[in-house]
Amino acid sequence: MNSFELNKIFGAVLGVLLFVVGMSVLSDMLFSPEPAGVAGYALPMPEGVETEVAEAAPAEVPLPILLASADVGRGETAVRKCASCHSFNEGGANGVGPNLYDIVGGAKAHLDDFGYSSALAERGAAGELWGYDELYGFLANPRGYLPGTSMAFAGIRSGQERADIIAYLASITENPPPLPEAEADAGAESDAAAAQ
Repeated sequence: MNSFELNKIFGAVLGVLLFVVGMSVLSDMLFSPEPAGVAGYALPMPEGVETEVAEAAPAEVPLPILLASADVGRGETAVRKCASCHSFNEGGANGVGPNLYDIVGGAKAHLDDFGYSSALAERGAAGELWGYDELYGFLANPRGYLPGTSMAFAGIRSGQERADIIAYLASITENPPPLPEAEADAGAESDAAAAQ
């Protein structure tokens, strides 16, 4: 096959491609799709009726109930995501974050050899402690709980996972404070919810 035959074949293929692209452009110019209108019609609202429907937020389980069902093993597994910044063994080295051994019930900014953010150092100097509620709130949203903290962590959404982590931290605390007790009303509500 000589080069003249190949040129004719390539020319034919190029011509077909050019024809297809040209037809596509021409059809787009001639036929433009119209957006669909609003489906249905608006119903009149009776006067005095709220137009916004409040969504029922799921009832949050109280911390004492979560702690009562917390699992130290699951908490130990969950803190692996924290191990890149923190250590958890007695006398462990500080990383980007402080060593968290013996933290439950301990003072905020509890280590002398770690450079805490000024927000946390001020709370530690004021004598604040890391109780169960404080740890629960901090683990949910560190920057929301303690504005000015240098901890760059988004937080843990699951309340049960936070309770598991707190249970693990309490297990590596020499003298952890007693677990908070559920209020009688909260216990009755959880029993009623379980019965449904």
